Formats: sequence, structure tokens, C-alpha cells
Amino acid sequence: MNESTLQKPLRLWPGVVLVVLQWLAWLVVPMVAPVPEFKMYGVMVGLLLGPLVALWWVFFSRAPWAERLGAIILVVAAMAAAQRLVHPSVAEGNLGFQYFIYAIPVASLAFVMWAVASRHLAPGLRRASMAAVILLACGVWVLLRSTGLTGGGFPEFAWRWAETPEERLLAHEENQFAAPPPDAAAASSKVDWPGFRGPGRDGVVRGVQIATDWSAAPPAELWRRPVGPGVSAFAVGGGLLYTQEQRGEDEVVSCYKVTTGEPVWRHRDRARFWDSHVGAGPRATPALAEGRVYALGATGILNALDARSGAVVWSRNAASDTDGGVPYFGYVNS
Repeated sequence: MNESTLQKPLRLWPGVVLVVLQWLAWLVVPMVAPVPEFKMYGVMVGLLLGPLVALWWVFFSRAPWAERLGAIILVVAAMAAAQRLVHPSVAEGNLGFQYFIYAIPVASLAFVMWAVASRHLAPGLRRASMAAVILLACGVWVLLRSTGLTGGGFPEFAWRWAETPEERLLAHEENQFAAPPPDAAAASSKVDWPGFRGPGRDGVVRGVQIATDWSAAPPAELWRRPVGPGVSAFAVGGGLLYTQEQRGEDEVVSCYKVTTGEPVWRHRDRARFWDSHVGAGPRATPALAEGRVYALGATGILNALDARSGAVVWSRNAASDTDGGVPYFGYVNS
């Protein structure tokens, strides 16, 4: 490389344009996208623009070749190392691409900002700061874990060492249970919401009128109670409601009073299912029929329980009975 090449100023504008487009696609498009497919396309474009930032730096930035190649080698090495060290919720999410979905746009932005801010620094300081920025942008994810997604599909993070809601629940778990209401026996003849999406499996509540002017008559909270993690809705009947949740190493079918939220009974099975997309816990909603509650756990345990007492009527294991194993996302049948 000749002296005149070293004295040329960095060509920064392509990198700036690429990062702006990348963040518009990765962050802004998913926020305003009218259909879910646009969100997916935005994420994909955000990922694909990362290699274009690398191509700009190597072939069009006018940086010294030691910095051009050194930056690429360091980014690849840092991401490869971080992928092995991040929390499983980050490493395995989105079919193993979750770390890169987050790290590539952040690393691209941090690198271009460094290139702009450091263009007048001495070579030694510029290269040291470049290494620090790359290692920080690629490695900060080691300190985090993914706690799930918001309703809008955006990720939520917590510090890797932070206490989880499940751990807080287990630390204050109740062992006192209330008696079922007198009309609990009516579960066999009158079921308000017998399972997933209601009596017609269509998500429609019939015979009920709801005041829709919430500014004039806002809904009032009657009670609130913490429950364990899981992806289970509720079945309701006879003054009781039923759901599934995870409590430590136990998969739990739970029964609560509708009026107060007090626990009535819990049935436990020694099983725990976890995946990086949803987290821990059962995936299915219980179903009520003829005085029994039927619940399928994420590992395949199918229970028929007495709706009033929680006593086991019978129990089977769909995974072992069929030699089918546990599906990738667990058993989710309601």
C-alpha cells in the first residue's frame, strides 16, 4: 500500500446509509408493519445488510488494510465465541438465529459509529478502540437472557443473573388451599367456559353484554394472583377455573376460585419442558367435561382429574405410549 492511499480520508457515507437502512428495516418496519409477514421481511433485510456493511468496510472504506481485514476477523471470532457463551434462550431462539438477529444490527451500528467518531484519532488509539467496540457489541449478549416476546412481537431481555418471576413465585409459594365453592359440583351440568376458545371452540361468548365505553365505566380489577410460567389459558365451570403452570421441576394442573383467586387444589407431575421461544411450562389449556378436567402436559402426560378435588381418575403418557418422543415445541393440544 502506498503513502497516498494511507492519506486518503475514509469513505464513510456508504456505511452510514447502509446502517440507516438496516435499522429502518430491522426496527422501524416491524413497529409499523400492517401484516406479520412484513415484520419477518424487515428482520431478514436487517440481517442481510450486515454483510453489506462488511463489504463496504473491506472494499470501499479506504481504511488501512490492516484495519479492514482485522475488523472482519475480529467480528467473526467474537460472534463465534459469543454464540457459544450466550444463554440458551438467546442461542437457541428463532431456530438458532436469535443471537445473530440481535447482534448483527447492533454490531453494524456500533462499528459505523466508531468509524465516524475515530477518523481523526491516532492509528494505535483508533485500532484499540475498534477492538473494544467490536468485542462489546458482539459480547454484551452474554450478559443477557431472553424472557420472551411482547404482544407486538418484540423481544424482552433481562440480566442473565436476575431472579426470574418463577423463582420469586417459588420463594413465596402458598401451601394453603381453600375449600371449593358449594356450586362446584355443578361443573358436570353447567360449564361456563369448558376449554380452549370456549364452548363452540370459536372464541365467542354468548348471552353476555359488555359495556364498551371504558372511559365512563372502566373495568375494575377484582383480584390478582401470580402463577407459574406456561402457555395455558383457562377453563371455567362451577365457580372454579383451571389452568396449567410450571412450578420448579413440577408441571402443575391448578384450580382456583373464580370469585377470589384462592387456590383450591394442585396436581403435580415431575416434568419440566423448556424451549427458547416460549420458556418453561405446559403449552395446552385444560378441558372440562362431566365433572372431570382433562389436561395434556408439554412432555406428553395426559391427566383426567376430578374437577372438584383434583384426584387422579387416570393418567397416561402420550410420548411413551406412542414411542413418539416429545415434539420440538412440546405437546400443545388443548
